[in-house]
Amino acid sequence: MSPNSMITVNNVTYWMGTDKFYMYSGRVETLPCSLRQYIFADINKDQAYQVFAGSNEAYNEVWWFYCSGNSTTVDKYVIYNYLDRVWYYGTMARTAWLDSGIRQYPMAADYQNLVLYHESSVNDVSGLTPVPINAYVQSSDFDIGDGHNFGFVWRILPDVNFNGSNVDNPQVTMTVKPRRNSGTPYGVSNSPTVVSADNYGASAVYNIQEFTGQVYTRLRGRQLAFRIESNTLGVSWQLGSPRIDIRNDGRR
Repeated sequence: MSPNSMITVNNVTYWMGTDKFYMYSGRVETLPCSLRQYIFADINKDQAYQVFAGSNEAYNEVWWFYCSGNSTTVDKYVIYNYLDRVWYYGTMARTAWLDSGIRQYPMAADYQNLVLYHESSVNDVSGLTPVPINAYVQSSDFDIGDGHNFGFVWRILPDVNFNGSNVDNPQVTMTVKPRRNSGTPYGVSNSPTVVSADNYGASAVYNIQEFTGQVYTRLRGRQLAFRIESNTLGVSWQLGSPRIDIRNDGRR
């Protein structure tokens, strides 16, 4: 894609091609990418030379920054986690990236001519005033019996911890989003709030995180998606293995 679109990590070289991703570890291989259509359907190839790669070895990640379809400046990124072999993406304006073993945090430059440390805070401190990071994870659609039956969700057993938070009682919002049929918009569902009972003041010391045991919902759909998110200052969270109780609820 560009002269700066490749990076070598742990003796493996990764790069972005014009329509897919590749790696070289003794031979050239195509990287299976679940986001391939999302990325290459919305990239400005007239600005391909602005694409650049970076690494975040602390989290086993390779990053690519690029211009979205209607942008002439870098405004998006896609990440490949080579340990878990998963992809994720987001929106961020950066012009350069440096990950070095002699520094504690990766460094990046932005369009305000600032050098920014990444992974150093749970908030966005790139401006004069800290703002929350809008962090979320959303699943693809899941169903019961290939969608032959509607699923009724009546309970969620969350598995979330808030290690690293620096505010009292941090919380996230968990949502189950139902569809009546494939291709239809998501409907309305309950959005239970998962709250930490621990005090996370600056001087607090904790060893065991207390979780909300269960939250009750009442929704049904042929297909459903799960989402967890936060947009509050000082909140850091990690998602474990939540359980969603679903039972058959008729057939249409």
